[in-house]
Amino acid sequence: MRIFDPHIHMTSRTTDDYERMAAAGVRAVVEPAFWLGQPRTSPDSFADYFDSIIGWEPFRAAQFGVRHHATIALNPKEANDPRCRPVLDLLPRYLEKDGVVAVGEIGYDSMTPAEDEAFAAQLALAVDHELPAMVHTPHRDKARGVERSLAVVAESGIDPGRVVLDHLNEVTAGLVRDSGCWLGFSIYPDTKMSPPRMVELLRLYGTERMLVNSAADWGRSDPLLTRATGEAMLLAGFTADDVDRVLWRNPVEFYAQSGRLDLTGVDDADAPGGAGGQPGAGGAGGAAPAGGTFAGNSILRGGS
Repeated sequence: MRIFDPHIHMTSRTTDDYERMAAAGVRAVVEPAFWLGQPRTSPDSFADYFDSIIGWEPFRAAQFGVRHHATIALNPKEANDPRCRPVLDLLPRYLEKDGVVAVGEIGYDSMTPAEDEAFAAQLALAVDHELPAMVHTPHRDKARGVERSLAVVAESGIDPGRVVLDHLNEVTAGLVRDSGCWLGFSIYPDTKMSPPRMVELLRLYGTERMLVNSAADWGRSDPLLTRATGEAMLLAGFTADDVDRVLWRNPVEFYAQSGRLDLTGVDDADAPGGAGGQPGAGGAGGAAPAGGTFAGNSILRGGS
């Protein structure tokens, strides 16, 4: 089973997680820019963070055979902080970087006017930079947040096929299904979605335009729940090809729209039917070779 986790915050995870993920079949990840758990006080702290997820983190992932890409944005929660709004002026230079495959996470947290403005501005940046967009749907009042998000997406003029609405559930999946957008689902230990619930949604809506992620971060989460979802699909009667579509080919198809998805050298020998999951053109996202150092750091401790 080969796995591409299309939404995981590896800057919050340990190297042990990378080892476990690689052993479970995770070969590629996308790390969206997000809230770090406490307020940031200036755009400079965002710049350091963006540099980390497009530089250090791809190097660290490569040491375990995992290809790493990122999405860049001002997240919805911090869009409400006036100290952070100048981050919007930083984004264009980061959205030109190799390995940046979408604008995200954008969207809503509390559905404030400030979030409205940041959401619309960043969808415009996605159009200008010809990038897909990852939309965070709010944890509170989710149905209204999804409806409002779809309206903003429609107003922006972006091709809905270049947008994923993430953190969906049984209440909101139907709202997105007929919009032309992609549907994203985060599998969590206690909240959001579980593997059995995800299987039922796949029975109901099929496997096209469906993205399954762990969204693992600094909270209680599990980077192996993508694998658990694939195993649950097989037990429920889905084929190995169905699993490969959901856990590999779908995220490849979505992010390849950026033209920067680089999966060169990622083995697909065990893919159902042999091929599939072709990489996008260009870019060196996550292509750092194993070994060597990054800014003098080899990730080793206590010697070589």
